[in-house]
Formats: sequence, C-alpha cells, structure tokens
Amino acid sequence: MTQPPPPPPNQPPQQPQQGGFGPPQPPQDTPPQDAVPKDAAPQDAAPQPPAPDLTKAPEPGYGYPQAPRPGQAPQEPQPPQAPAQAAQHSQAPQPPQTPPPPAPSGPPQQPQPGYGYPQAPGQPAPPAAAGYGYPAQPGTPAPSAYGQPQQPGPYGQPTPPYGQQPGYGYPGQPGQPGYPTAPAGYGYPGQPTMPMHPQAGGPGQGPGAGKKFNAQVAIIVGAVVAIALIIGGGVWYAKSSDGGKKEEAGPAGPTGGGGDTGGTGGTGGTSAGGKEKVPADPASDVLFKIPMPVIKKDDSVGVKGSWLTDKAYVKTGVSEITGYDLDKGTKLWSVPLPGPVCEASRFATDDYRTAVTFQASAAETASCDQVAAIDLVAGKQLWKKTVNSGDYPISFNNVTVSANTVALGSTNGGAAFDIDSGKVLWSPKPADTCYDAGYGGGPKLVAVRKCGAYDNPELHIQTIDPVSGKVISEYKLATGIDYASVVSSDPLVVAADVGDSAGDGSGISDFFSIDNKTGKLRTRISVPGDQYAADCEGITRIEACTGLAVGNDRIYVPTEEHDGTGEYSRTNEVVAFDLATGKQTGQRADAGDGYTIYPLRMDGSNLIAYKRPPYDKGGQVVSIAGGSFKETKLLENPATEAVHDLETSMSPEYSEVLFSQGRLFMSEVYADDGSLSSGDPQYLAVAYGAGS
Repeated sequence: MTQPPPPPPNQPPQQPQQGGFGPPQPPQDTPPQDAVPKDAAPQDAAPQPPAPDLTKAPEPGYGYPQAPRPGQAPQEPQPPQAPAQAAQHSQAPQPPQTPPPPAPSGPPQQPQPGYGYPQAPGQPAPPAAAGYGYPAQPGTPAPSAYGQPQQPGPYGQPTPPYGQQPGYGYPGQPGQPGYPTAPAGYGYPGQPTMPMHPQAGGPGQGPGAGKKFNAQVAIIVGAVVAIALIIGGGVWYAKSSDGGKKEEAGPAGPTGGGGDTGGTGGTGGTSAGGKEKVPADPASDVLFKIPMPVIKKDDSVGVKGSWLTDKAYVKTGVSEITGYDLDKGTKLWSVPLPGPVCEASRFATDDYRTAVTFQASAAETASCDQVAAIDLVAGKQLWKKTVNSGDYPISFNNVTVSANTVALGSTNGGAAFDIDSGKVLWSPKPADTCYDAGYGGGPKLVAVRKCGAYDNPELHIQTIDPVSGKVISEYKLATGIDYASVVSSDPLVVAADVGDSAGDGSGISDFFSIDNKTGKLRTRISVPGDQYAADCEGITRIEACTGLAVGNDRIYVPTEEHDGTGEYSRTNEVVAFDLATGKQTGQRADAGDGYTIYPLRMDGSNLIAYKRPPYDKGGQVVSIAGGSFKETKLLENPATEAVHDLETSMSPEYSEVLFSQGRLFMSEVYADDGSLSSGDPQYLAVAYGAGS
C-alpha cells in the first residue's frame, strides 16, 4: 500500500510592502468609461465621469458595491497565510496498516488529507473537508457535490457584500430590471436549479458557517433533490458550440499549440484544435529527477521559476538558473546569481528570453532589488539592473514579460526595461500620486495601478503600450477592493475578492471580464469560494494565479472537491464561463472518481489539464476539446508506490507544473534542508515522459 501525504508547512512570507509613488502615466491618458456593454444591464452604481479624476474622492466602478460594510472600514490585509483549511487539520487521517510518508521538500506544503486513502473506522474526522480524494469517514457529513450551495440562497450564490444588490453574474429577482438572467447552476441549462439543502458550516465557509443543520429538513429536501436528479439526469450539461480559436500564451513561454488538426485519442498524430501529440500509448515513466540543492540547516530558499524551450527544461535553483536536457536531465548550461531568485516571469519572448528578480547576496537582510534578463536558449544573462527610490534600490514584488518589455511592479511604483538592451522604458516619478503595483504580461501588458489613500485605495486596470507605457484603456474597480490579480491579459480577465467574501483565502470571489480596447466591463462572474477551487495572490504578486486557464473567450475553473460515485471516492470537475455573458457554457469535464482535475494552460482551442491521482493510481494529463469537451489522455504516470509518492509530493497548488510534447515537469518553489522529509530523498524537480 502507499503512504498518505505529509502535514502542511507554513506559507512562505510575502515581500514587505513599502509606501511610494508610481510610473509616468498621467491621469489624462485614461479613456472615459461612460457606459456598460450593450449586453449588460446598468448597475445601481453612480454613472461614471468621462475620465477618472484622481484628485477627487474615489467613485464606484461597474457592478461593484458602493460602500464598505456598515461599521467596518476597509483595511489593508496582511500577506496571505497558509490555507485555512490546512490549518484546521490537527491530525492527518491514516489509511489502514499504512506507515506515514515523507513530507514535501519545502514550504508551502499541500493541505491534507488527500489522494483517496480510506480512513480508519472510528477515527475522528478533521473539521475541514477532506482533499485530494481522501474519503470521508462513516457518519461524517460529506461536503456537497458541485452545484449544491453551502449556504442558503438562490443558485448557491452568497449574499453580495456591503448590502448592495447583486452585480453582474448574480441572479436578478423576477421582474427586477438591470440584472442578467441567473447562470445555470452547474449545468442545468436554461432552467432554475432545484434548491439544495445547506451544509453544516465550517471555518472560512462564509456567512452562516458553523450553524447547526436541521436533520429533518435534510431528509425531506434530500429526497426531493434525489427525485429531481433522477428526472433530470439526462440534462446535466448542455453541449456548447466552440468559441473563438485564439490561443492564450501559457506559463511555459511560447510552447503552446496553434490550430493544427489531426488524430484523436490514442491513435497518434495531434489532437484536433491543438499541437499536442496524442501518443499511441500514454503510459509514462520517470525521465529524470533533479536532486534538491544543499542548503543550511533550518533554512528555506526560494526557487521559483521554470520554463520550456525546444531543447531544454529550465529551472531555478539556489542562486542559479540551469537548463537541463528534456529527456535525460543532464545539465546543458547554468547561469550563476549572487543570491536567491525572488520572482520569475511566467512568460518568455518568442525566442525564449525572460526575466527574474533576485537578491544581491544570500544575506538575510538582502532584498529583491536586482533584475536580470535571461536567454533561455544560449544560457546566459543578458543584463542586470536596479531601480532606485531616492538613495535606495526598489524591492520588486512582480516581474513579467510582454513583447520585448520587462515590466516590474512594487509598492514604490512600476518600472520597465527593453529586454534586448536593458534600456529603461519608464520608472517611478516622485511627483506621481499613483503607482503601478504590478503587471500582467504575455499577449498584452496590463497594469494594476493604485491611487488614493493607503487604507482605501482605488484600483485602475490599465492596458498599456509595452514600449511607451502610455495608457490604451482603463477600467476602475469600485472603492473598497484593495487588491486585484491579472488572470489573463488577452482577453483581459481580472480576479478580486470583493468584500473579502471568498472566505477561503483564495483571493477570488469574482472575475471581471474587461474589453482591452475600450476599458469597459463586459461582464462580472461570481465564483463563490465554497463551490470553486482556484487561487490568486494579488496582495503582492499581481500575476500569481493558479488552477485557471483562459481561451476561446472563456475562463475554465475547477470546482471544489465533493463525493464521487465510489464508496471512498472524492472528485471534482472543470466548468467553463463565457467571458461575454458571464454565464456557464454548460461544458463540464469530470476528473473521475478519486482524481482532482486542475487546468494548466490552453493548447490552441483545447484545454490542457492535470489530474491528481487517488492513492492507487498514477496522475494523468488530458487534452479537453474546446467545443465538445471530449477528453483525450496524453500521459498517465505509473501507479507504483515509489513513483506515486514522488508525484503526489508535489501538489499543483504549491508547485510548478508544465506539460509539453508528451513530457510532464513538476518542480518545487521552495528548497529546504530536508528536515521534514523523514530521511527520504527530496527533489527539486521531476520529469515524466509518455511513449510515442
């Protein structure tokens, strides 16, 4: 039998925030926002002026609440901690007759329990919902399946924050103008969802959490629901026609697919709608393992950053960046750095150049004030720079690449360099009253710009020219939203936790689909934290979103885990929301009993997703067709105990996962001294490869 997962470690600390100023975009460059889209009814918010006047008091944006909650002023949140769910687990459930496993190699560790292990009868269950396929114990109320609301309310939607009427994506009341029709809840297309019973609450589950559940009501409503599901079993998710075929650049740089067509699952050739080759046999094996670097006792060092080129897998180590052969794992080149890497761009140019921030030394007092461009093909550093605020260099929280521009954000403001020459394109100005907190890169360059008071800021989402920094379009979020994350720059999608209503530490309660050209809101999509699973770290890391993919003018979001059909089974799904209407498309990709599905990136019009395995199987990578949502298996790892334990030690929530051309790469983002490993070998990265 295999071993259960280790306990979670502490969340790594975020970079300290500093006060300061911003880059040179003048307010007069921002275009007016005078109307919502034609297909979106107006909100109750006050009309927007032709252009934001940053000298005046902040005004509300489209679809957002108008004022803070009564009696509570918005406050600056602290840097994110480890997930609240993980903190509740005082004792990990153990499988029968199974010894404890080694812990992952560094912080942060994944929450437990997981992997589908059965729990010992009579052992008390943890208060939070089990994760990654661990079955719930007999007698423990099971978390609801997708579409069943955790709290009372229509369609499982939480009460909008600040006492405001629902915005875009929330169901409107009958006869109430100004609100779009409620999206079908988890797949009942075009008709109301049967009211579901509320579940027993727990910490971090929103309003009403922790209240006692009425068993008699549960029995009555459960019977009604069962009948409804039997009657409506044939209409779960309507088929949706395929949307646009525009490809979204992935985190591995320019390795994503285009519009190639070819064979379907298991027949060889390429998958229809993408470039990923479909192997005749998806069974994989371990290609190579990169050992964990040796560091000082009780130390932990950041090793964020991994990329793929045509010939190399490139991974950040301790004070170095190294290229490895794709199949053998032998070192091809190494770029030494004077200190640890702090942040790494998700994107690279078409010819595989990217950027990182790092420390000038390994000293504990060193900050992340060094910026370098790296050629991932030649294996060399192109240039190194710093940016000063007065007499001191700025410590950057965010770095990204768009076109030939390296853009960096901080609480002191934003800066940008030409990736070829290192020439400064813009930098903070002392006279600025606003500052660029960070940028989203890739196909376009998007700034998250903060204005106003520190404890009550205005956030402006700006599409900017990557060479001049000139504002092309702007959308202003409502006052009271302190942080936002860029999920995708084209199409432009921003995530925010409105009124801290997500309740799960994910940083996401709503997505905002914004028109890059006009700066107008297309739609707002509500994604309650108790129903959907994804994560954005918008407090300091503007572009650090995981578990999401954007393409075909849709956003693909995983649901929270729920009971599967098996006796000890947990599972989840990926669903799609239309970025024009905000409604679910009716498409659903099931993980399968015991698996947890996790979107990675787009491959042309197809979605590439990783399936975390149950305790007795290996993980999978699948391609999901953009139109039919048909799944094609691209890779399946061995189910042997050694390989399974190695694979599950790197959870996609806390590790970097890349897939391209039949190879899966999983790597850590923190290296430690191995003190939590129980003596088992620890690895910086592992590569798996399928047959041809």
